[in-house]
Amino acid sequence: MKLEFHHINYVADDVDRLHNFYTEILGLEEIPIQTFPRSAATSEKGYNGKILFATDGKMQMHLAEKDLGVGFKHSESINPVETGHIAFRTDDIESFKTKLNSKNIPYSDYGTAFAKEWHQVFFHDPEGNIIEVHQAVV
Repeated sequence: MKLEFHHINYVADDVDRLHNFYTEILGLEEIPIQTFPRSAATSEKGYNGKILFATDGKMQMHLAEKDLGVGFKHSESINPVETGHIAFRTDDIESFKTKLNSKNIPYSDYGTAFAKEWHQVFFHDPEGNIIEVHQAVV
């Protein structure tokens, strides 16, 4: 099972202002939103907050609108768009979940609720920071 850094997610009340800061002040390039097909959000599932993307050419930044209700909506204890998170990509999400289970690390498995092409799980590090691990499911 391989893991690699994929993105950093920051949440904001004003996503445009945050995106403008990272692109205009720090010179990151905008990633077209069409690059990230999203799953349809309903009143019971998904996330329909605004998201914009930027990159330095290697790492990505996902800048998402804060939504305190996402965890409740999915009956999950971890809300990835409450405070933001760091993300890793794996080539074997099931093996990674087995590893979390073996270490008694609770996680929220959102599957493809947010992104059509990614199976995402979220958990906390020992200090309470949220970590995402996802696998491309194209």
